[in-house]
Amino acid sequence: MSNTVQLTTLPCGLRVATCEMPQAQTAAMGIWASVGGRHEPAGRNGISHFIEHMLFKGTARRSARRIMQEIEGVGGDMNAYTAEEQTCYYATAAAEYFPRVCDVLCDIYLNPRFSRRDIDRERGVIGEEILMYRDEPSSHVAELLNATYWPRHPLGRPLTGTLETIEGLGRKEFLDYRASHYHSTSTVVTAAGRLTHGQVVARVGKALAGLGKGRKPAAKPAPVPPSQPRLCVEARDIQQTQVAVALPGFSHKDERRFAMHLLHILLGGNASSRLFQELREKRGLCYSVNTHLLTLDDSGVLNITAGLDKKNLEKSLRLILAEFEVLRKKIVGKAEFKRAKEYAIGSSRMSLERSSSQNMRLGGSVLVHGKVIDPETVHEKIRAVTPEEVRSAAAEILDPSRMTLALVGPSPDERMLRKVLGL
Repeated sequence: MSNTVQLTTLPCGLRVATCEMPQAQTAAMGIWASVGGRHEPAGRNGISHFIEHMLFKGTARRSARRIMQEIEGVGGDMNAYTAEEQTCYYATAAAEYFPRVCDVLCDIYLNPRFSRRDIDRERGVIGEEILMYRDEPSSHVAELLNATYWPRHPLGRPLTGTLETIEGLGRKEFLDYRASHYHSTSTVVTAAGRLTHGQVVARVGKALAGLGKGRKPAAKPAPVPPSQPRLCVEARDIQQTQVAVALPGFSHKDERRFAMHLLHILLGGNASSRLFQELREKRGLCYSVNTHLLTLDDSGVLNITAGLDKKNLEKSLRLILAEFEVLRKKIVGKAEFKRAKEYAIGSSRMSLERSSSQNMRLGGSVLVHGKVIDPETVHEKIRAVTPEEVRSAAAEILDPSRMTLALVGPSPDERMLRKVLGL
């Protein structure tokens, strides 16, 4: 039995995408709003994330407890996340409970009550979340990195907001912001699993009939990537030094993103990657070292993160820079290149056996490209990437002169760091 993918745009502008998986035992659903941290003015930093929390705090029909009980009471899972360019509410349960999942998600998306008591209570919860991230060096260094890489820009602000900005958000701000950004034009509904497209379209069309129309939110263009190294250091009395690096990458729509994806895998995307093998397995300099990709509508970033002993910092940074140089100048060997491709395609195929992963794929595809892109089309693009294209991507991305470095750790040696960066 094969999966069937369909996309329907309702007369109101609401888009509904489904992946029918007759063999699945579960059904997953997501409601996506094309609004995130980069759409927020400075004074409302964190409002997208705050609204995400508030949608779980009750509707006219359901209390906060009942919302979760209805999903968890049948063995399901329900959650949400806020990112730079979208906010997503999603749930998965056994396929026979899809009508319930759909009803609950549509109810919280359309009818949040935003009571002042709930707002004040959740303000305290989010304040604790902000403090938690600040207390976690590996999370805090990522926020420092963003602020340094994207200075004075919405992309450089924390998605959670700050203690100061969330204090200034009240019921009126939430209602106004939601009315401007949560409407049929900016909303995508996705579902995957043992269900039918017609069933989903009928249910969603009826449940979200009250969504108004509006314009897709505008975002301030991403700034030009740095043309010289940037450094941000915070001294903290902890045992381990946390390092985070940002390098300019490619956007969602840039055809070079497939070569960038393979570059990420080769450099630090798994346990057989070059940085993991060189820093951890061969030299024992760290416990973890990884690369991550962030692709946006008009920009992208390749991140590297590592946690290590201060005494190993300079050596590790120089080894990372040496690997940059190798990848920029030398063609990757056939065997290593084939492994990277097979890892990219194999891990994608394994994840798409799950209805929850198919659901996420649908939402990302429709929000970014306006259509559902077949995974095999993506896999063909990956297979078509040449070693020279990866070397070319590396030459542009892994440029030390455009590197941003953030560090949190004990007594950081700024002179050494500046010397390594060429500052």
